Amino acid sequence: MDPTRAFVKNVKRVVVKVGTAVVTRDDGRLAVGRLGAIFEQLEKLNSRGFEIILVTSGAVGAGRQRLKYRKMINSSFADLQKPQVELDGKACAAVGQNGLMALYDTLFSQLDVTSSQLLVTDNDFKNADFRVQLSQTVDSLLDLRSIPIFNENDAISTRRAPYEDSSGIFWDNDSLAALLAMELKADLLVLLSDVDGLYSGPPSDPRSKLIHTYVKQKHQKAISFGDKSRMGRGGMDAKVKAASNAAYSGTPVVIASGYAANNIIKVLNGERVGTLFHKDAHMWIPVTEIGPHEMAISAREASRRLQALSSKERKKILLDVAAALEANEQFIMLENDADVEVARDAGYDEALVARLALKPSKIRALAESVRKLAEMEEPIGKVLKRTELAEGLILEKKSCPLGVLLIVFESRPDALVQIASLAIRSGNGLLLKGGKEAKRSNAILHKVITSALPETVGTKLIGLLTSREEIPDLLKLDDVIDLVIPRGSNKLVSQIKNSTKIPVLGHSDGICHVYVDKAANLEMAKKIVLDAKTDYPAACNAMETLLVHKDLTNGGLQELVKELEQEGVTLFSGPRVNGLVNFTKANSFHYEYNSKACTIEVVNNVDEAIEHIHSYGSSHTECIVTEDQKVAEHFLSRVDSAAVFHNASTRFCDGARFGLGAEVGISTSKIHARGPVGVEGLLTTRWVLRGQGQVVEGDKGVVYTHKDLLKATSNGF
Repeated sequence: MDPTRAFVKNVKRVVVKVGTAVVTRDDGRLAVGRLGAIFEQLEKLNSRGFEIILVTSGAVGAGRQRLKYRKMINSSFADLQKPQVELDGKACAAVGQNGLMALYDTLFSQLDVTSSQLLVTDNDFKNADFRVQLSQTVDSLLDLRSIPIFNENDAISTRRAPYEDSSGIFWDNDSLAALLAMELKADLLVLLSDVDGLYSGPPSDPRSKLIHTYVKQKHQKAISFGDKSRMGRGGMDAKVKAASNAAYSGTPVVIASGYAANNIIKVLNGERVGTLFHKDAHMWIPVTEIGPHEMAISAREASRRLQALSSKERKKILLDVAAALEANEQFIMLENDADVEVARDAGYDEALVARLALKPSKIRALAESVRKLAEMEEPIGKVLKRTELAEGLILEKKSCPLGVLLIVFESRPDALVQIASLAIRSGNGLLLKGGKEAKRSNAILHKVITSALPETVGTKLIGLLTSREEIPDLLKLDDVIDLVIPRGSNKLVSQIKNSTKIPVLGHSDGICHVYVDKAANLEMAKKIVLDAKTDYPAACNAMETLLVHKDLTNGGLQELVKELEQEGVTLFSGPRVNGLVNFTKANSFHYEYNSKACTIEVVNNVDEAIEHIHSYGSSHTECIVTEDQKVAEHFLSRVDSAAVFHNASTRFCDGARFGLGAEVGISTSKIHARGPVGVEGLLTTRWVLRGQGQVVEGDKGVVYTHKDLLKATSNGF
């Protein structure tokens, strides 16, 4: 549940208002399908014990459509050629209200719900006795599980037509809904619209961003509204006024889309839907807090300033970060100890607590790894290719930063340091979202690192997100964010891949294999298999399937099994292992245990092992153990995975162990970067052309030489 929506746990009485744009289609006819979906939600909530009060618009629009049709049917061709007079709004209301309620009654009857109609006018609320009677009547109806349906009695209202009068106690059905919510002591008001909520500008403007929580001091003068409702009297301006009045009188309000499926139920389940108005919103969200879009823009601007620095200046930033980590070790440990204590009290698995903990030695090791990154060859602006296209026309292909990275990572505070230092080294802006279990550790590390950034770059180079609810908004920013790298569970990686247009670099599974060939040194095989499985069972580069050559089933297989079982590894068998050893049959070969467990299967030869890996693996890391060099080379050249090893544990697939300084993750995709992703994986290229006034002119005056200047230089020319 979104923390800002926790109040819904105490909600019982709900006023739901459906606007004209929700009730009717673009052609003015009633949107029967949409209304049916909304009424099904109301029926479910009614059956769950919520007290539902419905406020509806749409009578005038429905009546106008019906009267126009009747007028056209009864008109001669000559009549239709004359200028058409606008229909009287009050007559439209009288006709439309009848049809609207007939439809509502039919829909609710199909759902076995009783509804009731209450028509009110502005003048009614000036009478104190009316207000008392209104509350009593509504209470009685709700006790009977009937849903009261309110609408302004436009047909007899004394307000001037066509709704030019905004004076009085209420002036449209949005303000009526707000008035009823306050008058009937509702716990929540939901205003359904034809857009997802309140935007910072017109919803049609791609630069406009959805405001999830309205803070009057922050948003009142900062937003601009689009057009009024296509059919009704108000629009978003009217809704905001009504919502503000109700919210600051004590009734929370959510403006949400009436078009999206199950939005009312989502609101009452505490999901972050639409725009929330609440009297305490200013205490939840600082007035000066920047949103995800502004954070991404700031990171991009800071990254461009970082790129403009010299190599020596960027190197100094990393050295300052390393020094800051060591200087603030005491404060880092204090915050980390608090996270660890909370995790232990919550009963988290010891493996997670171990990943969460930062020892003084770990902090010093992190500082040293940052220094190693600083000493690496300058990655930005490296000339990868230099070609003479024609005389005096030189083309260079140079390395450059990607731009802005969004990295979602697990509850490992050390990952924040690695990722941030890689971003600085590669000249990228960075947005970080770490696991909630490391909240305090991440906050102090972020503060320490950004405090080491010079003013010429700015602290906004690295933004730290504090709520996972901000991620969906960031995933929409394909115009600002250049790459998303999710680290964590398969579910997280898959969800992000399915939720964004931004390129995603990562892997959704780490199903790694070790194949023990018939020509393997068995003692070596035991060491490699044990290390691959037990060194860190939850790692993505841990072995999940052990493949054994059939010639080892008369002794070698049993020895490997014994070694694994002695280390507490739970074993599962493939079909060909059954009968050779006794343990539970595996449900699937495509399975990542992330624990002290693995699957064992027997294969006939190296080609069958390769076929098994391609069929059930995840293209992460595979290993062959053999003394037959020919077989080893065959395996290494044929297996299509990010990392392929000969006589070495799969656990070596790691950025630090590869000498990359650090890694932001391991990629199993084939585009851009593959395997452990260090600085090079966070770079792209651009072309720089230097000429002397040359023009193409249909290629008539250009003599192309296409001479490789880098190759010529390396050959001493």
